[in-house]
Amino acid sequence: MLKPRKMKQIELTVLARDADAVIEYLGRKGVMHFTEDGEAYEPPESGTVQALDAASYRFIKDKLEKLEAASACLGLELPSEPEEESRNPGETEEALTDKITAAVSSLSQRENLQNQEKKKIEEALAEAKAFANLNAPFADLDQLSYLTLRVGRLDPRRHDELREALTDRAVIIPLDEEGLGDRVLAAASRKGRFALDSELKRANFIPITVPEGYKGIPGELLSGLESRLKEAEKDLNEIAERKKQFKDEYGATLVSLTASYLMAGVMEQLKAKLKSTKNAYFLTGWVPADSVSSMIDDLEKVTDGRVAARSFNPEEIPSVRDKTEKVPVSLDHGAFVKGFEGVVFSYGAPLYGTIDPTPFVAIFFTVLFGIMFGDLGQGFVLFLLGFLTGKRGLKVLAGFRKFSVPLLSVGISSMVMGLLNGAVFTNEELLVGLTRTVTGFLTGHPVDRLLVLMPLPEHGGSVTKLFYFFGFTIGVGIILNSVGLLVNVVNQISLKEYEKALFSKTGVSGIVLFWYAVSLAVRFIIGMINPPDSFVFRFIWFDIIGLAIPVLAIFFGPPLWRLFLGRRPVFAEGIMVFIMEGFVEILETVSTYVSNTVSFLRVGAFALSHAVLSFIVFTFADMVSGVSAGGAFSFLVLIIGNAVIIILEGMIVAIQVVRLQYYEFFSKFFTETGVEFTPFRFRKGV
Repeated sequence: MLKPRKMKQIELTVLARDADAVIEYLGRKGVMHFTEDGEAYEPPESGTVQALDAASYRFIKDKLEKLEAASACLGLELPSEPEEESRNPGETEEALTDKITAAVSSLSQRENLQNQEKKKIEEALAEAKAFANLNAPFADLDQLSYLTLRVGRLDPRRHDELREALTDRAVIIPLDEEGLGDRVLAAASRKGRFALDSELKRANFIPITVPEGYKGIPGELLSGLESRLKEAEKDLNEIAERKKQFKDEYGATLVSLTASYLMAGVMEQLKAKLKSTKNAYFLTGWVPADSVSSMIDDLEKVTDGRVAARSFNPEEIPSVRDKTEKVPVSLDHGAFVKGFEGVVFSYGAPLYGTIDPTPFVAIFFTVLFGIMFGDLGQGFVLFLLGFLTGKRGLKVLAGFRKFSVPLLSVGISSMVMGLLNGAVFTNEELLVGLTRTVTGFLTGHPVDRLLVLMPLPEHGGSVTKLFYFFGFTIGVGIILNSVGLLVNVVNQISLKEYEKALFSKTGVSGIVLFWYAVSLAVRFIIGMINPPDSFVFRFIWFDIIGLAIPVLAIFFGPPLWRLFLGRRPVFAEGIMVFIMEGFVEILETVSTYVSNTVSFLRVGAFALSHAVLSFIVFTFADMVSGVSAGGAFSFLVLIIGNAVIIILEGMIVAIQVVRLQYYEFFSKFFTETGVEFTPFRFRKGV
């Protein structure tokens, strides 16, 4: 299709109880471009049509925060947007979310407490070991500024109560075997002694007098601390194993629930932007005309017929007629052309109702790249990369899928050019036999290469052949410029801008001037190539007319059009301004067409530079093949040389092709950009 898809503006009225189901359908189908931006994932700013339902959105955020906390505990990666099979969550999902997050939260709290207990034991053990071999009475150690020790009796049933009260401020060590007796040793830092004594007193702790002269740290303290540390580590290992079980058991469910609540959040944000009453919502947006009927049929099924729809053509919308609103542009292409939509939209969307330039971009991009990057082997590498980044390629390269079709296309064009110039991974000898056989069979005159860029006699080349090739690239530029001019004329007529279509430098007047100048150049070149006995190029009377008419049309176009429409004054800004603008317009027209055409010499220059670089790599590989282990060195040179050409020169050539598209082609008709059709979707990357 050479024009974007026809669009219609649709107004939907749905009951409040059906709003979620309708929005879920639209978000999954991706068919409606809302007149208000309904794609944002963040809460809308103040001043929207309807305030965000704070309670509903807070409920969703609360569930998402719980799911994120649970997933962080389990080391699980969550999606950032809804998934293909996501559904709006209901009571079942709510109950399941609460159940799983509560279980994980309980496990997380247990882990945190156990980690605190382990840290407390480790600190106490480290401090106790520091004084284990100190030859000093126990009574003196009790007075150290670093450690407080208390030995006594405590009901075993109150051990847990005391530990909970002291938290991380002290350690309680049972001194009896298996910890079943009532003797305990309490250890705390000096700054925690008051809290320790207070809690011991509350727990009916009975101090035991340490024998006078008892030296060092009691062995029971060290062994007790080490035993407690092992128990804490064992508990933490059990918790870690339990977390792994939770992840295996609930991982997929957590991902699914998160995606569902993300969908619910997006729906609430969209609803906040819609016009509504207490009982109904009003959805207005643009839909491709060929999708309207099926969309309404589906919505009637979703709502059991409780939906009202009205459709309008763009010209029926006042805001479109007065040009305060642009109709979004949706392009409908096959796989090949669709792969180059990114080149167009990176520059700007075409206006609705104008020519879609993407098919031309696809063709010219492919051809120009192939001309500048001609090598059968290197082209095959690009083709292979295109396949590997495609739908059936490697999953690890899925992020580069949008480049798949362009890579396949330029890979094929590069291989075709490589067949013509006989280059395979810089080697120009491999295809000589095949080329001679084919050309000998078809023409009776076998040649080594169909196309020779290097101006070397031993390769069958010459400067004359090289100039012919440069002339060919200029011809490609003339075609590309002409297509751009024709596209602009058709676009201006479609937009009813008849003055621009007829009298502008990119309108009919500009085309006539450009083509006639090209015809003069062709006549001159043909005369120089095959001159008569006394060839002298001179203007003929109709040459003057052929150039003067379009020049005068461009110069006098604006006042002539105002005169035709009956507008006064004829010279809107005054006659002096008119004369100055006219001369500037003529100078700009001539300079633009000359530069836009000559610019395509770069195509030949880069094709030549590619051939020269390939020649250097192959020659250097051939030179090192004669030294010791030359075969390995030669192979290494070829590998590195081809890698450099494919990566660096491939990028440079791609940039040059894009530049030619933007400045030489798009500049002819892309005077105003449109709005890309961006339908409401739950998944942004689709």
